[in-house]
Amino acid sequence: MIGAQALIRTLVDAGVTVCFTNPGTSEMHFVAALDEVPEMRAVLALFEGVATGAADGYARMSDAPGATLLHLGPGLGNGLANLHNARRAKVPIVNIVGDHATYHTQYDAPLQSDIETVARNVSPWVRTSRRTEDIAADAVDAIVAAHGPPGQVATLILPADVSWGDGAEPLRVPEYDVSLPTATEDTVEAVAEALKRDGATALLLGGSALRERGLLAAGRIAAVTGARLLGVVFPTRLQRGAGLPAVERIPYFPDAARARLEELEQLVLVDAKPPASFFAYPGKRSYLAPDGCEVRELASSETDAIASLEALVEALGAAAATPQLARAFRPQPPTGTLDAEKVARAIGSVLPERAIVCEEAITSALPLPANTAGAPPHDWLTLTGGAIGEGLPLAVGAAVARPDRPVFALQADGSGLYTIQSLWTMAREQLDVTVVIFNNRSYRILKVELERVGAQPAGPKADAQFDLGHPEINFVDLAAGFGVPGRRAETGEEMTEALQDAAAEPGPHLIDAVIG
Repeated sequence: MIGAQALIRTLVDAGVTVCFTNPGTSEMHFVAALDEVPEMRAVLALFEGVATGAADGYARMSDAPGATLLHLGPGLGNGLANLHNARRAKVPIVNIVGDHATYHTQYDAPLQSDIETVARNVSPWVRTSRRTEDIAADAVDAIVAAHGPPGQVATLILPADVSWGDGAEPLRVPEYDVSLPTATEDTVEAVAEALKRDGATALLLGGSALRERGLLAAGRIAAVTGARLLGVVFPTRLQRGAGLPAVERIPYFPDAARARLEELEQLVLVDAKPPASFFAYPGKRSYLAPDGCEVRELASSETDAIASLEALVEALGAAAATPQLARAFRPQPPTGTLDAEKVARAIGSVLPERAIVCEEAITSALPLPANTAGAPPHDWLTLTGGAIGEGLPLAVGAAVARPDRPVFALQADGSGLYTIQSLWTMAREQLDVTVVIFNNRSYRILKVELERVGAQPAGPKADAQFDLGHPEINFVDLAAGFGVPGRRAETGEEMTEALQDAAAEPGPHLIDAVIG
C-alpha cells in the first residue's frame, strides 16, 4: 500500500471522514488515493482560505476533527488567516500540507520553502513525515494532537515521495482521553464564597460554557447570586434563542465594552480571558475591566468549563434554582428602505428552528443580537481570531457537518470578498446555506477605526481606501457566476420575502441586502 492510501485509511478509521482540499502536483497521489477509500469525503475549494475556514466550521459543528489538504508553503500561506481563527477557536484540525519529494529539496526549486516554520504560527503540533513506513503512525499522532483537549491545529507535512512510496500500512488510533479536569474544590469554594458577597458580579463565559448545558448551569448560578451572564466578544459556538439563558456578549468597541463593565466589582472567568480591547488606541486603556474589579478564574481552556460550572452550582446549593430563560418573540417584519437594523429585524422574523448562523457582518452586526434573541434555539459561530474572510467558509463547513440544519451566513460585503469563492463550493455540494450580504459598499469598520485611533481627518485619498462603490460590486451576478441563485433587496418587504423563499427551498441562495 502506498503512503497516501495508508494515511487516508488511518484518518477514516479514526473518524476523520471529511477533507477540504485545494491540491497541487505534490498531492496528486493523495488525490488519486481518495478513490481507494470511499469513506473519505473530499470537498474541493477554489482557494486555500476557503478550505481552512471550512475545516474550522466543520469542527465547530461536528466536535470531530476536520482535515485539510494544501499545496506546499504558498498554499499553506494562503490558508493561514483562517487557520489563525481556528487556533483561536481551539478546534481540532488535521492540516495536511504537501511538500516536494525529500530528495528534490536540495535543488531549491521555485516552490521550495520552510513549511514547518510557517505552520508553527498557527499550529502548536508540526511534523514532517520522513518515511513511507512512518506515515500512518505520524497520522495517528496528528489526530491525537488535534483532538486532544482543548483542540488545536495539527500540521502534518507530506513529502511527495512519502506519499507515493510503497510499504505503508494503516493504523488504528488507540483509545485516547479527551476529557479535561474539573476546577479544584478549593477553586470552586473560593469562587462560591466570592459570589455570595454583596457587589456587582458577572460570569464571563467562553468556549464550551456557551453550550446549552453550560448556559443552564450558569443561569442557575445567576439565579441565586444575581450575577450577570456575559459572553466573550467572539465565541466559537454560542447556543442561544428562546428557552435558553440569555448571554450578553461584550461589545467589540472598547468604549462600549468599558461602559458595559464599569459597575462590576467582581468578574469570574469561565474559559475566557480577562477583557481587553482588540487594538491599542492613543490615550485609552487596553484592559477593559474597571479599576478595583476583582477578577477570578473558575476554569481555563485547560479545564472542563461545564463540569466546573456544575460543581459551582452544587457548592452554591443552586441545583433547584430556575434560570431566567429568553422568551420566544419575533420582531415585526420591516418595511420601507432597507438599513442594517431592518435586515436584522427581517432575519429575526424568519430565522428557523435549529439554524446555524455564521456571522461576519462587522459593523452591520450590531442590531442582530437584539432582533434574534427570541428566535427558536440556534447556534451562532463567529470570527474568533479577527482575521476577516471566514464567514462564508465557516458556513460551508457547518453545512457539511450538519446537512440536517439550515445555515445562514450573515456577511459584510468587504470581508465576504476575501473568500467569495466559497459560493462555488456551496453550489457544487448543494449546501443549504443562505448568504446575506450586508452591502454598504465600504469598509465601514475602517472608517470607524480611523476616528478611534486619533488619525487626522480623512481626506480624499484616505476615503478612497474605504470605498467599495467605484465600481459597484454586483453580488447577484457574482453569485450567478459561481452557480448560486441570488437576488437584490432594497426594502424591508423585499428582504423578508427573499429570506422566506430561501428558507423554504433547500440549497444555496444569496441575498444582496443594500443598506447604505
